[in-house]
Amino acid sequence: MRRILQGVVARDAADKTRVVVVSRTKIHPKYKKRYTVSKRYLAHDERNEYHTGDVVRCIETRPLSRRKRFAIIGKVESPKT
Repeated sequence: MRRILQGVVARDAADKTRVVVVSRTKIHPKYKKRYTVSKRYLAHDERNEYHTGDVVRCIETRPLSRRKRFAIIGKVESPKT
């Protein structure tokens, strides 16, 4: 089973690579307060079609470079202008 993540494209400066920020909500074990935790993933974008602000879905793949282990499979929504 390969993981599928949904996040927002944070950077699109590199060729064929996008930085995707995935945010999750966690609950503190003692105080029961909700807080958000975000993590940045490098994702492969073969045709350079996704840009900053796009909400995308990424799938886990074989290692494509030192830090790149995900590929973008589609856009969920575009940024509101």
